[in-house]
Amino acid sequence: MRYQNIVPGRFIDRPNRFIAHVDIDGRKQVVHVKNTGRCKELLIPGAVVYLEGSNDPKRKTEWDLVAVEKGTRLINMDSQAPNRVFCEWVQAGNFLPDVTLIRPETKFGDSRFDFYLEADGKRHFIEVKGVTLEQDGIVRFPDAPTERGVKHIEELIRAKENGYECWVCFVVQMSDVRHFEPNDATHPQFGDALRRAAKAGVRILALDCEVTAESLAINREIAVRL
Repeated sequence: MRYQNIVPGRFIDRPNRFIAHVDIDGRKQVVHVKNTGRCKELLIPGAVVYLEGSNDPKRKTEWDLVAVEKGTRLINMDSQAPNRVFCEWVQAGNFLPDVTLIRPETKFGDSRFDFYLEADGKRHFIEVKGVTLEQDGIVRFPDAPTERGVKHIEELIRAKENGYECWVCFVVQMSDVRHFEPNDATHPQFGDALRRAAKAGVRILALDCEVTAESLAINREIAVRL
């Protein structure tokens, strides 16, 4: 996927989950943050950020914050991007052979999964999670407790019991990482649910990405350590 009208800026502060103040060409601007997670290790004063300009005159903010530099690493933090790049990856034939149907936002039980696929005569449910939390090359999810995430995992276990092929796909919004693991320090219940799902036959996949200020694309599968 590609962005349009990208400009750099310097992060100032974040009054709430939805907006930030950014210095763009010497002017303090209010921008929309396309990630409601905490991202405290990313959005620090002075960090170089990248913003996509909007052409919608009805919007209150002109810019979307989509990426940030963390040291020498560029991290995409657009929470809508993982689903978009995963869909592109599937459509390019990189996930499963003979995909005959891909449908987003499909309900099962009390949950709505990101994707329903039909491929090779089998029915698949996939839940996609974007990952921006990194330390020493190890990436983790979640960066804050997520009861909704636990519910999705438990529902995938039930779907598996009902004959579906089920996946949790962690799209790591950066490159050159060592492995993925659940963030048990922040939310042990999510890690426990993920381990139960793996034992029940739900497949856990982690993929890193090629990231530029203007683009994001899935690159390769990385190791998962539960």
